[in-house]
Amino acid sequence: MFCKLPEIAILVQNDLALAFFDKFPVNEGHVLIIPKRHVASFFDLTEEEVLGTWRLVQEVKDLLDSRFRPSAYNVGVNVGAAAGQSVFHAHIHVIPRYEGDVTNPLGGVRNVKKSIVPYAGDGEE
Repeated sequence: MFCKLPEIAILVQNDLALAFFDKFPVNEGHVLIIPKRHVASFFDLTEEEVLGTWRLVQEVKDLLDSRFRPSAYNVGVNVGAAAGQSVFHAHIHVIPRYEGDVTNPLGGVRNVKKSIVPYAGDGEE
């Protein structure tokens, strides 16, 4: 699906990956980082592609820090339909977080679904 996006405004890129603003952002500044080679799963990337995509995470963070000044970040990958992947071209979400954007951010990505074991938020992750 990303392969056919018209006129993507590329924020940063390297030989193996590129980054652009998410079309359906969770928060202001939400960015997707994708490998240039089409693969459905992040686990199908070569070691070089993994390094190339993750190198852009820091570049994107620096860009978002200067442009939006977020308080924090969520960075993640959905792999497979059961995990919520809806576009089957591997991608990393970089989501800026802002003070007060949710009532209680405790647990971060742990709150995607109810835990099978209660999470006390004791700092052990």
